[in-house]
Amino acid sequence: MAERSFKSEVEKLRKGDGELFHGEGILAVTKGLLQSGVAYVGGYQGSPISHLMDVFADANELMQELGVHFEASASEASAAAMLAASVNYPLRGAVAWKSVVGTNVASDALSNIASGGVTGGALVIVGEDYGEGSSIMQERTHAFAMKSQMWLIDPRPNHSLIVDLVERSFELSEASHTPVLFEMRVRGCHQTGTFTARENRSPPLTVGEAAEAPHRDVDRIVLPPANFQHETEKIEHRWPAAVRFIQEHRLNEWFGTDADAEVGIIVQGGLFNTLNRALELIGISDSFGNAKLPVYVLNVTYPLIPDEVQDFCAGKRAVLVIEEGQPEFIEHELNTLIRRADLQTQVLGKAILPRAGEYTGAVLQDGVTRFLAQWAPDLAPASESESPALLGPADVPARPAGFCTGCPERPIFSAMKLVQRELGQFHVSADIGCHLFSILPPFNIGNTTMGYGLGTAGASAFKPRDKRAIAIMGDGGFWHNGLTSGIGNAVFNKDDNLTIIVDNGYSAATGGQDILSSRAENAVRRTRHPIERAVRGIGVRWVRTLTRTYDVGGMRDMLREALTSKEKGPKVIVAQSECQLNRQRRVRPAMMKAVSAGKRVVRERFGVDPDTCTGDHSCIRLSGCPSLTIKPNPDPLREDPIAHVENSCVGCGVCGEVSHAAVLCPSFYKARIVINPTGWDRIRNWMRTSVIAAWQRWTHQSLARRAF
Repeated sequence: MAERSFKSEVEKLRKGDGELFHGEGILAVTKGLLQSGVAYVGGYQGSPISHLMDVFADANELMQELGVHFEASASEASAAAMLAASVNYPLRGAVAWKSVVGTNVASDALSNIASGGVTGGALVIVGEDYGEGSSIMQERTHAFAMKSQMWLIDPRPNHSLIVDLVERSFELSEASHTPVLFEMRVRGCHQTGTFTARENRSPPLTVGEAAEAPHRDVDRIVLPPANFQHETEKIEHRWPAAVRFIQEHRLNEWFGTDADAEVGIIVQGGLFNTLNRALELIGISDSFGNAKLPVYVLNVTYPLIPDEVQDFCAGKRAVLVIEEGQPEFIEHELNTLIRRADLQTQVLGKAILPRAGEYTGAVLQDGVTRFLAQWAPDLAPASESESPALLGPADVPARPAGFCTGCPERPIFSAMKLVQRELGQFHVSADIGCHLFSILPPFNIGNTTMGYGLGTAGASAFKPRDKRAIAIMGDGGFWHNGLTSGIGNAVFNKDDNLTIIVDNGYSAATGGQDILSSRAENAVRRTRHPIERAVRGIGVRWVRTLTRTYDVGGMRDMLREALTSKEKGPKVIVAQSECQLNRQRRVRPAMMKAVSAGKRVVRERFGVDPDTCTGDHSCIRLSGCPSLTIKPNPDPLREDPIAHVENSCVGCGVCGEVSHAAVLCPSFYKARIVINPTGWDRIRNWMRTSVIAAWQRWTHQSLARRAF
């Protein structure tokens, strides 16, 4: 398997009562699950919880020992459907995925389970990477929690608390018969911390034992009239039960001074550390959260607890609500609760803080300073003026995201640009994955993106007359849902567009997890299912597979054939080459080990002849490789900088292939670097340099004689 290995770290998950556990947040979450007696675990990888799925995979042996079933789900929808095991049986189950996109994919199953309710605890761990660390649309899981009446945990980033809240979340789910969303942010997933471990618990009932004694309750199935009863249950029974549990077990927290101060702050749990750092910089808190004003931490952001809100706000002139993102759901509900309690407390949030964007330390420092200056001047810093930025946004050059050095997807888009030179521009329906970088410079390819595995479906509205639309899809997206919603849909509707499936061997964008078509050996999963076979099996007749995408000329010719073929119906090109990042993770350690052992190692890399390069940079515009850059022209008579290949080159050869396919200058050369050379290598090198030196001397002498 190519994903990051946690083999050594997962051994810590065996720690028992009283032992000190030290590790990342994702390990703390996993330990919390095992201490809770979870019966089954599943999920789909995606930032920021991709490595949580890797931890699950590496801890599979331990889970099996405890009787816990682990499933690497085909999509978020299939992961959410696993929670059906908790509907009729007292089985605790947890699933994980990236939100909000993954939650959208899983919405059908989640709506059903939230409506019918659960018997065993059901926990959905969502990676909420809102803000600058996000790669998706800026939305929040909070809206889904409100819509489907699922309780939302947003834990303060503290390992002991995270572990406790994982266990409490199962209890909350069972007490209210409602699935619980557990939100983990990027920093919470990967921060390192310490907590005191407890013993792992085997599930009282395993999934195998439950299957042997099937139980049926039609009132839990969403069909009339049960679906109308579910709505009443949610409001009259489940919600009050959740409020009682949250209040009795004090899942929310209070920091700072006594609650009788005139002002206070209400903050989402996941933002507490950032808030406290801002308060430290202002001078009214310390590293332990001992603030000079009361802070109410919402580790449960939905539902809110009316009695806690009333007690905190009573007697205060104003409270600042720190709620990242929009709409301001928490601020709206707080206003409602306060008015119902007939309190005159002013609730301030988006009136002071930005309506959108990540709440960084600097943002919160400025916002809290403005709040204090208006409502508690004695706590406000002496000066409200902001320090001028050393560099303004206009002074920092833009750095668009791009492909890794040697990425096998880059030559695909180089070939597409060459074809567009001949046939004109095409509508390109892009997809989620590394290949989405093609919409940015230097390729500037891609018109729309509709979702993971929806590249082909996104082009389905285009019925070409003389020019076909092009759809892009990754192998991960293909197996996620592209086979049915994209390729199957195109076959059924007789679409006449082209789909390029980028098959790099892994679900590369999420960390290199194996998928059905992976060619790697996998002891616990079944791989090596060719994409072409699946595509033909669903009815596509025109299918081509290119087994080496670095062949830019071959890729260009295949694209041209697909776009000009007289044959009607969907066309599919499967472009295969292993993800270079995963390949280097495998090859480089082996190479370094061989070098250390004194073995002969040959490394290939490319270069540019400075005497031949003209400095027009066409190679860069058609490649965009990070190792292909520029340097000053050595010729004093020429001013344009020349192309240059840095030592980070992995020798994939795309730059040279592009230059050849595009009929550019012949300035590229390939060099073979020999480490720990043998005696014969040294003799051969001496012979070559001697012949070259002699030839150069003869050439110079000939030129000198001609000059006279």
